[in-house]
Amino acid sequence: MSYFAFLRANLRWLAAGFMLMFASSFGQTFFISIFAGEIRATFGLSHGAWGGIYTIGTLASAGLMFLSGGLADRIPPKRLTLMVLILFICAALAMAANPVAMLLPVIIFALRYCGQGMMSHMAIVNVGRWFAARRGQAVSVTSLGFSVGEAFLPIIFVLIMGVIGWRGGWVVAALILVGLWPVLAVLLRADRQPVGTTGAEADQTGMDGRHWSRHDALSHWLFWICLPALMAPPAFGTAFFFQQVHLTEVKDWPLEGFVALFPIYTGSGVASMFLFGWIVDRFGSSRILPFFLAPLCLGLVLAARADTLLSVLPAFLFLGMMHGMNTALFGAFWPDVYGTKHLGSVRAVASSLGVFASAIGPGITGLMIDRGIGFETQLLMMAGYCLIVSLPLFTAMMRLRRHLVRAA
Repeated sequence: MSYFAFLRANLRWLAAGFMLMFASSFGQTFFISIFAGEIRATFGLSHGAWGGIYTIGTLASAGLMFLSGGLADRIPPKRLTLMVLILFICAALAMAANPVAMLLPVIIFALRYCGQGMMSHMAIVNVGRWFAARRGQAVSVTSLGFSVGEAFLPIIFVLIMGVIGWRGGWVVAALILVGLWPVLAVLLRADRQPVGTTGAEADQTGMDGRHWSRHDALSHWLFWICLPALMAPPAFGTAFFFQQVHLTEVKDWPLEGFVALFPIYTGSGVASMFLFGWIVDRFGSSRILPFFLAPLCLGLVLAARADTLLSVLPAFLFLGMMHGMNTALFGAFWPDVYGTKHLGSVRAVASSLGVFASAIGPGITGLMIDRGIGFETQLLMMAGYCLIVSLPLFTAMMRLRRHLVRAA
């Protein structure tokens, strides 16, 4: 089947994943952080205080993700999506109406849990279960929803804030989420089984031809070898975008000019998603994993050294490549390694740890800024970490490949 025939035959399910990923944008750091300056000014918060609030809310969402991620294995996608959307809409409206700083951790918790947590989790788990042989490409198409949001929502909402204020911006976000529900309800009416499978066969096995439970995965050496590297993209990518207002102030760049570069980042991410989606399907996720932090490392170094908006452009290209590669790779890696029967529960562990990493990034960087450690210096430290934690992956993946059974 050609690529375009694949898209036409599976448009319903690919579109559902796309919309779920787009909806996740409103709880992602790249979106919330564009309101950071206004929120800090409204409630009189320092960089460290705002980072601490964000960390508390995000950590709480990570804990709930760990406990509730398995719902994607037990509740039909349509019903679970409605449940999450209702909470998401309430969280956006609460941010718009919030009168006091003490409620910010609760609101951030709800936004992060629904957006970065459950919406993206449901999208990747569903697509991982719906597709087998072309899983990498399916994940790439689905993840375009996130890329579209990342490319266009920041500049759109910066303009909206200029007209109706930051609180009005959150009302608009809530209305968009309301509008997404009928679309998702139609798309999720029918389920899908991978071609050539029926009944129990639709649950594809992982390492050694087994169905790996959460307990099995956490008891195996592979998860813990990969963990330090897996934490880097959410921790450092989140910190980079969370501190974008501070970075533009330090570099003396206009915020509007900085967010105008997001489409470059997104374009690189989209191109990388499709490229690495094909590469993953062709060569296997385990062969690509040891190299997945290289673009992040380069992007962080280039961002630290940039002194003009033009010179930071290559950093956006590499950071976008990191995002695209990461999305295509791990959308396939978890089902390849652990199977699909317990995919929601297993991936919930990785998702909650990713959310945890995204929580500590803003908190730690905010405290370091308050203590006089420049954000440029911090970016170089992050790049060094990426190099160090990548080294064990080469040996780990060589061992892993002896235990993998590739889907047909």
